[in-house]
Amino acid sequence: MTTNTLAKLFQHGDRKNQFDSLILHPMRIFRLYPLFLILLLPLACKKQDSCSPDPRITSREISLELIRLDAAFQDAEDARSIQRILEEHPEFTTLFFGLDALNQTQELAESLFDLHQDAIFKPLDEALAAEFGDITALEKELTEAFQHFTHYFPQEKLPRLYFINSGFAADFILDEDIIIIGLEYFLPEESGFAPPELPYYIRKRYAPAYLVPNLMTALSTRFNATQPEDRTLLAEMIYYGKAYHFTKTLLPCTPDSLIIGYTADEVAASYANERYIWSFFVEQDLFFETNPFIIRKYTGEAPNTDEISPDAPGRLGRWLGWNIVDDFQIKEGLDLETLMAEPRADHVFRASGYRPRE
Repeated sequence: MTTNTLAKLFQHGDRKNQFDSLILHPMRIFRLYPLFLILLLPLACKKQDSCSPDPRITSREISLELIRLDAAFQDAEDARSIQRILEEHPEFTTLFFGLDALNQTQELAESLFDLHQDAIFKPLDEALAAEFGDITALEKELTEAFQHFTHYFPQEKLPRLYFINSGFAADFILDEDIIIIGLEYFLPEESGFAPPELPYYIRKRYAPAYLVPNLMTALSTRFNATQPEDRTLLAEMIYYGKAYHFTKTLLPCTPDSLIIGYTADEVAASYANERYIWSFFVEQDLFFETNPFIIRKYTGEAPNTDEISPDAPGRLGRWLGWNIVDDFQIKEGLDLETLMAEPRADHVFRASGYRPRE
C-alpha cells in the first residue's frame, strides 16, 4: 500500500479547506527606525500586557473528553482491533469517513491497519508519538480554553475532541458534538513533516503552539453571525475581527502573534503604523469596496500587503477589523455571545468610534 491509499480513505479535502482562510501565518515586518519601534512597543503589545485570566473562570470544573485515536490506530495489533475502535466511536467514523462508513467497518479497518504498517506512513506515526506522546500541556491549554467557552456560552455543551493522524487530509473537522484534530498538521518543523502543497508563509502557522489558537478561531465560525448580502471589504474585516476577538477572549494569555499568525515584531510594527494603515483605508475609500479582487488584497492569504508596503504583513484588513471589533466591544460593553451574534458590520464599524491610538 502507498500513500495514494489516503485519497480513498480520507475524502475530506473540501473539509480541510473549510477553515484555511481563518488560520493565519507570520510575515515580514515593516521597515521602521529602531528608536521609533522601541517607543511604540508598549502600545503595540497592548493586548499581551493585559493578560489577566479570571480565576473564577479557570477554577470551573469541566469534563473535557480527549480521545487519542492516533495512538490507538498506531498501537492496534490487527485489523479487528481497529474495527472495534471504529464501532466504539460511531460519531467519529461517520463524520470522518462518511455516512456509509459504519456499514463498511471491516473493509475500512483492514485498509487502515495496512496503512499504519506502511513504510511511508509509519514514520509519520512515530513523529506524532515523539511530539505528542505526552499532551499534558496541550490538555491544560485546551481545558482553559473550554473553561472560558462554557463561561461565555453556558448553553453550549462541550464537544468531544478526537486526535488522529489524518495523513494530511484534514487539520480540523468540527461538528456540534465532536471535533476531529489532525495532529500531524502541528508537528514542529524539525520533524521533517509538513502540510503538502502549501507555501512556506502559510505552512509556518502549522506548529504546536498554533494548535489551540487555530482551533478556537475555527470554532468561532459557529457563532459568527453575518449578513450574507453584505459583500463589502468591511464585512470581511469585521467577520475576521470577531473571530480573533473570540479567540483572544477564550485565550486571554495567548500572544496576539499566535492568534493572527504574525510574528511578535509584525504585531508591534502594525501598531506602530496603525495611523498610516487607517489613513490608507480611508483615503482609498476601501471600507465599502465590493470588488472581490480588491477585497482579497487586504484580507486574503498573501505574503504581504503590497498596496500598503512590500514589508507590510498580509491580511492587514483582518488585523484592522480586529481593532475595530475590540473598540466596539469596549464601547458597547457587550458579552461575547451578544457580540458574535451581531451581524451588521456597518453598525459595528460606526458604533465602535474606532480611531488609531495616539
